[in-house]
Amino acid sequence: MLLLYDMNLSPKLVERIKDIFPGCEHVNNIGMGESDDPDIWTYALKNGFTIVTKDSDFYDTALV
Repeated sequence: MLLLYDMNLSPKLVERIKDIFPGCEHVNNIGMGESDDPDIWTYALKNGFTIVTKDSDFYDTALV
C-alpha cells in the first residue's frame, strides 16, 4: 500500500515507516506542499496512493 501524507502530518513519518510501507511520500517531497486538496486527491488516484491526513476535507470529499 502506498501512502501519501498530507501537509498536516510531519514529513518525518515517511522516513519512520519506510520499512513497513516502502514507496510512501509526503506532499512536500513530491512538490505538492502548497497544492489544493482536489489536486492532491487527483495525484493520489492517478498514482495509486492512499491519502493519510488529520484533516476532514478528504473524508468529506470521499462521502460526496
